[in-house]
Amino acid sequence: MLRERVYRATNGYVMTLVNFVVLSVAIWQIVARAETGNAFLIVFWSIVTALASLSFAGLFTVQPNEAKALTLFGAYKGSVRAAGFWWANPFMYKRRVSLRARNFETAKLKVNDSHSNPVDIGAIVVWRVVDSAEALFEVDDYENFVRVQSESAVRALASSFPYDAHTPNEVALSTNPDEIATSLHKALQERLQKAGVEIIEARISHLAYAQEIASAMLRRQQANAIIAARQRIVEGAVYMVENALTMLAERAVVSLDNERKAAMVSNLLVVLCSDRDAQPIVNTGTIYQ
Repeated sequence: MLRERVYRATNGYVMTLVNFVVLSVAIWQIVARAETGNAFLIVFWSIVTALASLSFAGLFTVQPNEAKALTLFGAYKGSVRAAGFWWANPFMYKRRVSLRARNFETAKLKVNDSHSNPVDIGAIVVWRVVDSAEALFEVDDYENFVRVQSESAVRALASSFPYDAHTPNEVALSTNPDEIATSLHKALQERLQKAGVEIIEARISHLAYAQEIASAMLRRQQANAIIAARQRIVEGAVYMVENALTMLAERAVVSLDNERKAAMVSNLLVVLCSDRDAQPIVNTGTIYQ
């Protein structure tokens, strides 16, 4: 693979001054030799004038967080990263590459998750070029390469994890954003390393069930929430009934046999677990009537 190497360019201010001096001397010599009629010196200084004028084409500037890749007749000679005013061979072709951080959002893709449920997913990718030679010469269009490979990585990620966790400690797209972001970052870096690109950050920006199953999945989520709530209510009710029986026995408030305890437990569980307010019935006799 073609790697970036540093090209030591000449100070542009110095070369500008040298070119002006040479050009001034050459023009003065041409005028002076024209009076004497020395054809050879006139041609010589004319050539010097042309070369000095051509040399100005070798001047270029490099902005902060920018690189200029230099090629001479198709051969890569190196890159200039240092910001400033520089001069290089005027026949060299200078291609600008931005080293600044960039970000974009992928299109919202419809993909089947690991449980074959269709989901809509999108991601935000923050990236930058770290090797100008690889970015320019290893891939045809590195910006388009980043976009296409990012969408491919998002598709692969969505197919590797479920939308919701169905078992304990299962990594899911909706409940483990940090783990998912780490997996996406790793997958993107592996795909884009050949283009001289570094992934700074990658995170899911949009995640939802596809429209055709959204209503069904919403009902399933509501059912799961109701089941979880009922389970918590039952656990709390059993704890409260157990405490009530223990306190009645310890304080000798009333003595109940097993049958009456079972009836009391049943009544308390009905009252505590019901989703409606209890309607009490006042017993004016004994508990055995």
